[in-house]
Amino acid sequence: MSVVVTSFRGHFFKHLVSRSSTAFFSVRRRTSPKRFPFFFSALTPTRTALYQQPRWRTFATVNYSTPLSTTYSESTATSEGTFASPYLSVRISCRKDVCDVLSEALLCFGASSVTIDEQESYEENDEIWISSIFTVSQDVKECISLAVDSVGLKEMPSYEVEMHDHTDWIKQTQESFHPVEVTEGLWIVPEWRKPPDVQAINIVLNPGLAFGTGEHPTTKLCLLLLQSLIRGGEYFLDYGTGSGILAIAAVKFGADLSVGFDIDSLAITSARQNAALNNIGPDRLLLSLVPSKNDHAFDSGYGARIISETNKYDVVIANILLYPLLDLAERIVSYAKPGAVVGVSGIISEQIPCVIEHYSQFLEDIIVSKMDDWACISGTKKRNPSIC
Repeated sequence: MSVVVTSFRGHFFKHLVSRSSTAFFSVRRRTSPKRFPFFFSALTPTRTALYQQPRWRTFATVNYSTPLSTTYSESTATSEGTFASPYLSVRISCRKDVCDVLSEALLCFGASSVTIDEQESYEENDEIWISSIFTVSQDVKECISLAVDSVGLKEMPSYEVEMHDHTDWIKQTQESFHPVEVTEGLWIVPEWRKPPDVQAINIVLNPGLAFGTGEHPTTKLCLLLLQSLIRGGEYFLDYGTGSGILAIAAVKFGADLSVGFDIDSLAITSARQNAALNNIGPDRLLLSLVPSKNDHAFDSGYGARIISETNKYDVVIANILLYPLLDLAERIVSYAKPGAVVGVSGIISEQIPCVIEHYSQFLEDIIVSKMDDWACISGTKKRNPSIC
């Protein structure tokens, strides 16, 4: 298992967006009792790392007495941040019991990203690898030394360095995404892969802009719920559409109309592009930015008419995070017709009781489905709710 580590540990958020002339993406994180992969694609290494299966490769051995900033000729590097500029991939060996604090320290002292290659069978004193990325202009030895000193380690760990081009990063990113079989006859297929079963329902995605590749348990739970509910002719709302995966799936399952809301313009862009990859036009799938909870003004980016249409949808699913699920519960449920099914996900098992308690004022016949430590809660909208 490769574990992504960032300096945002412990924070709940849906989209962490990094914009430059060459890179843009969204990533979703949750605090949970276990470590889980987080899926996204990026064109350049940034302050988060790509989830991938551990890749055991041969790295060049560096002369530790020579600063890395002088190891490579200046002609090798182009201006930092351009698409053609190379970067340094650094693997550091350390004990498992200090890998977390050392990873955080590496981020503080210059690493652009950190990934822990970890297996469940490791003991606390076992040596594991931390994979990190630095720019070619950085003195890797000094950065590691400062990180080591800051966490109180007495010895400099061994490390290995290899220089890559950004085209390697893109290839590595694409290679990490494979077709995912959600259930029999339902596949999520990256744009650059061939569908394993051409007769199946294949949802083609480019997961480069927003959360939702089909690999995360919450996405699978929502897809399974959606597949069980769509019989043909329904109106579906995907509240927090991300990559558009649920909205696209609803159309492929037979919904007459699928609508996706998101607060992030990049997610809307991603969902629109993914809809096009699946030959779904705006007559079947509508997408709109939505304002924040306390922002009632609509600018040109908001589909005011679409957003205002409550009590419209036969199925509503919100796969976001705990706090917005609680904060926006009344709004989310308001879009469903009385008697329609509302599903919420993006929560871990420990959070189930508080979500059920909160949504019980709006929903009845509540059902919980689980996968790993994640959950999806669904219920029928009350025909005479006390609050909605």
